[in-house]
Amino acid sequence: MSEAQVVRAGYGEKLEAVNAIHERLLSAKMAIVTEYRGLTVAQMTKLRREVRQVSGEYQVIKNTLVRRALKDTDYGDLEKLLEGPNGWVFAYDDPILLSKTLLKFAGDNDKLTIKGGVFEGRFMDSAEVKVLSQMPSKPELQAKLLATINAPATQLLRTIQEPGAQMVRLLESLRKIKGE
Repeated sequence: MSEAQVVRAGYGEKLEAVNAIHERLLSAKMAIVTEYRGLTVAQMTKLRREVRQVSGEYQVIKNTLVRRALKDTDYGDLEKLLEGPNGWVFAYDDPILLSKTLLKFAGDNDKLTIKGGVFEGRFMDSAEVKVLSQMPSKPELQAKLLATINAPATQLLRTIQEPGAQMVRLLESLRKIKGE
């Protein structure tokens, strides 16, 4: 194989990698850039597992590949964070739940720092990612909505049952008085 063929073969692999990253960005609801220097292999494995459990993905990607993949996406603002080694978090389902998981991990492991992210086309610095993580997640909101929907029915049922319950309490007190 000639040197030119080797170079072209390497370029083809890089192009495939850029396309794969581009596809991830297009399908993700949110992307967060982190610095991971100092994390052990065990910590990285734990981080990836925790992110995967909340329908996300954590990857270490070369900055040159990411720069090319960011073109024609909503994540172009993240290019200014591309200094040093970066870990990328992609949220595919619930960005709030993923940001909660990521911030909890970062709190437990001071070597992981959040540089920033993009959610719904809007750039967020690390403080805004933290604010996002404090919002209720999708399951929490669904539970609150269900409780709100059920509240009137529950209240109505209590109101309907109250006269009968009062009668039972009255009869029980009369029985105790007659029994003495």
